[in-house]
Amino acid sequence: TIADHGVTILTQREGMAFDSSLTSDTAPLNFMVKKMLLRTRDIHVLRDPTRGGVGTTLNEIAGSSDVGIRIYEENIPIRDEVAGICELLGFDPLYVANEGKLIAFVEPDHAEMALTAIKSDQFGKDACIIGEVVPDHPGKVVMQTRIGGTRIVDMLTGEQLPRIC
Repeated sequence: TIADHGVTILTQREGMAFDSSLTSDTAPLNFMVKKMLLRTRDIHVLRDPTRGGVGTTLNEIAGSSDVGIRIYEENIPIRDEVAGICELLGFDPLYVANEGKLIAFVEPDHAEMALTAIKSDQFGKDACIIGEVVPDHPGKVVMQTRIGGTRIVDMLTGEQLPRIC
């Protein structure tokens, strides 16, 4: 699930009291990556979406690789509490910091194999495929929304949240 770390740290630091079980998503990635590499070597990119979150990380990848990326809002795992707090505070969870999360770009015919490997790790149990590389809109990230529309996921400008760690 995305944005757990950033929202947890923010609410703790600011003394916001919510009736929730939020905890940071800090976790080791090395065992997860090892399990994935034992299943497939057709991995193009591995990144941790820390500062700037998933949105910034995907934009960096799209820009440096000159590929289009399409993500699907309904596939992005986010806890209800995190979504609610982000909505209440006016934050887009795509840009909130994560720790212990991994973004992997894998050959399409190896994606399920890689996903199974990640899910076999205790810290990867909520992993899912959230998007794909597409030939249109090179260098940009586009999100297919839950209601069927599309929106550009821009590179974050400025800071949505002050530096956490």
